[in-house]
Amino acid sequence: MKNKFLGLCLACLCVLILTPLGVSAHHSFGAEYDGEKPITLKGTVTRIDWENPHMHFYLDVKDAAGRVVNWKFEGYPPNMLIRQGWKKEGTLKIGDVVTVFAWRARDGSNLAHSREVTWENGTKLQSGPPAGTGGGGV
Repeated sequence: MKNKFLGLCLACLCVLILTPLGVSAHHSFGAEYDGEKPITLKGTVTRIDWENPHMHFYLDVKDAAGRVVNWKFEGYPPNMLIRQGWKKEGTLKIGDVVTVFAWRARDGSNLAHSREVTWENGTKLQSGPPAGTGGGGV
């Protein structure tokens, strides 16, 4: 009886410890991004974070006043990018000039969820799901 109680206590403790980690590890597209606010930006890649749960990359983009503003883009998880034809080393490089189609963050910050990246030579790769598809939609 004592062993069952101890086992139950340990199981409850594990659930309590691990539950918040799983909940905070991911968010919905609609909670952070607005599928009604598409944006297309051209800029120079300054940083790439190829990590789970999503890849992030950063661009220096000139705003309407000519000032350089750094934007952060979220994309698919690395395993999804590989299925789209991306390679961790070599597909997107610091210094590349690219055009990104994305959806803006709801809070108006320089953050967006990317859908497609286009390089200067015309090569295009999907970098995230379309809005409204459940896998990244509203």
